[in-house]
Amino acid sequence: MIHLPSRSFSRRGFLRGAGLCLALPVLESLPGSKSLAATLPKAATTASGMPLRMGFIAFANGSNYERWLPKGDGRDYELNETFAPMTELKDKFQIVTNLAHDAANNWGDGPGDHARSGATFLTGCHAWKTLGSRLHLGISVDQIAARQVGHLTRLDSLQLGVEGARMYGSCDTGYPCAYQYNISWASESLPLAPEANPRLVFEKLFGGGDGAERLANLRQRLARRKSVLDFVLEDVHSLNRDLGRNDRQKLDEYLAGIRKIETQIEKAERFRLPNPSIGEPAGPPEDHLAHVDLMYDLMALAFQTDSTRVVSFCVAPEGSNRPFPTLGISEGHHFLTHHMGNKDKILKVAQIERWYMERFARFLRTLDTMKDADGTSVLHNSMIVYGCAIGDGNRHNHDELPVVLAGNGGGSLQAGRHLKLAQPTPMTNLYTSMLDRMGVQAEKVGDSTGRMASI
Repeated sequence: MIHLPSRSFSRRGFLRGAGLCLALPVLESLPGSKSLAATLPKAATTASGMPLRMGFIAFANGSNYERWLPKGDGRDYELNETFAPMTELKDKFQIVTNLAHDAANNWGDGPGDHARSGATFLTGCHAWKTLGSRLHLGISVDQIAARQVGHLTRLDSLQLGVEGARMYGSCDTGYPCAYQYNISWASESLPLAPEANPRLVFEKLFGGGDGAERLANLRQRLARRKSVLDFVLEDVHSLNRDLGRNDRQKLDEYLAGIRKIETQIEKAERFRLPNPSIGEPAGPPEDHLAHVDLMYDLMALAFQTDSTRVVSFCVAPEGSNRPFPTLGISEGHHFLTHHMGNKDKILKVAQIERWYMERFARFLRTLDTMKDADGTSVLHNSMIVYGCAIGDGNRHNHDELPVVLAGNGGGSLQAGRHLKLAQPTPMTNLYTSMLDRMGVQAEKVGDSTGRMASI
């Protein structure tokens, strides 16, 4: 049965029953949200037939660029002090400088660099200030890949974070929070919230329980979801008969999203659950370092078990003002980045950036110890972007971005160097080049203007 609340309650419709309360999609008379279309078949393997993985890790608040920028370029370069934890991994990654995200700039819509930067990082699209839930951005690079290679794995993609999702409300100077806290976008109006609870990520990857119990639990969950979907489809089809042309088209988009979920469920039934090499987490650790490391470990396991080949990880949402008491830092990270030349604040920012780089280096070492069937490492067969859409945290510029490209892409990337681009280049050009290597057909990503053959 379809319940339509009175106009005083925004005339929003809900489908109810079987323990379900599901909002209707965007209609001219009923506000809601659009859904995503289906995926396209395409391969994502290396020349030797190993899975090729693609990961995107976003950190917050830009960098202390003077401590980030390498000395020299090419293969004969020196790592700057922020990269001290990466010294032993120097031949496993490349630093790419002179990348830019113009869409994160102020295009006449006032302040809000953090919201725009979070939204732009993987989409290359500009976020405009809008009211309520009226979001308009663009599909992110990870989801472009997921549409075409997601059929190869049990999960088409995975979104990770360390802070709770924020999909509603107003955040940075009037921007909807969805722009600031979500880096993955399935469509121009559908952000994909990062999961911060490691236990829920673990169950998504490996199921709950032990051994045969895990498979039984998975089948039970799938059966319940199927019954819910059947209910939704029946009621939505009933509603469709009473809608106008525009609303029927929008409802068709919604049904496409429901069908996508059905396809994912059927796919999950075809794939065997992999065996995890770690026990099921109890939940988010109280210690921030342990939490970040655990999410990195789950990302590594997702790649190792080929549960998915596309992962995004927001290691800190834009504007994050987390203090670091274990480093003796009581002030918030964001506050410190606006140091205005204060040496004490600059040194504290340097400590925080080094801390994040230590966590990233640990993750790369983990990937490097994981072996694929051909004897190469998971890191060798990966393309991992680590970066931010803000250059210097004090200046809030969106050029000279701090970007690392780790892994060898199965032999297609030239790791072990500083790639200094001759002129400011859209970061989305890097993304289109990565998609090419992934076997994904994409004319462009956001504001991309071409490819970067030099990576």
